[in-house]
Amino acid sequence: MRDLVAGLGYWGKGQRWVARHGRWWGFGLLPALVTLVLYAVALTVFFFWADDIAGWATPFADGWGSPWQGLVRGLFVALLVAGGLLLSVLTFTAVTLVIGDPFYESLSEKVEESEGDCPEGPDLPLWREVWIAVKDSVYVLLRAAGFGLLFFVLGFLPVIGQTVIPAIGFCVSGFFLTVELTSVALQRRGIPVRERMRLLRGRKALAVGFGTPLVLLFLVPFVAVVLMPGAVAGATLLVRELVPQPAADPEPEQGPAGGAGEVPAPHPGFRA
Repeated sequence: MRDLVAGLGYWGKGQRWVARHGRWWGFGLLPALVTLVLYAVALTVFFFWADDIAGWATPFADGWGSPWQGLVRGLFVALLVAGGLLLSVLTFTAVTLVIGDPFYESLSEKVEESEGDCPEGPDLPLWREVWIAVKDSVYVLLRAAGFGLLFFVLGFLPVIGQTVIPAIGFCVSGFFLTVELTSVALQRRGIPVRERMRLLRGRKALAVGFGTPLVLLFLVPFVAVVLMPGAVAGATLLVRELVPQPAADPEPEQGPAGGAGEVPAPHPGFRA
């Protein structure tokens, strides 16, 4: 429960950070705005064809009478739309992070510098960093899509398919969204995607507490754009807890001549 609350707290901390640094908030809006336009077009086309997709996917209901044919296909359309929205939330973040990789890398570094130190990332050319980000996003999204397909099928179960399954689906989506958002700071630390997944699986409540509120808020397109910079900032702060910086080695004790390990000279008032 503590990790769940802590995850929610990092969401708030990230939004407060960008609120105090307005220039960086505006800087982080640009990639999200570009992605929003692309997704608005894609989702409009998808929703326009949802009824036709439902008819194509349920040929067994062609001969059914009213109201059963309408109920089955209406449920299919509802699940299709819900699945499309959840998938768009996850892919929106991934695509935005790929498009805005230089933007969010700079934002994340600034957040870490404001906290006292920023790990030096690997010295890679930009195209190489973008390629790694694309591969990592595909790796995560394929796993998220597998869960999405499972929840889509379970959605046909009576009662729990319309209550419990969507709630679990949002939590799982929140976990994967956290994986995506923390990738900027974790990649800078040279941690590969499989290790990132392992780290966050070890702190599931922390990841779910951070990502699930964002999943719900990201369902509103313009809200996703406004909150994206703060989401990256909050994920960076979360990574600093998930992977603490190594403590600096204590300096050796030096004697009066500057040599390590020498016994300091006695105080003038000392008597043998």
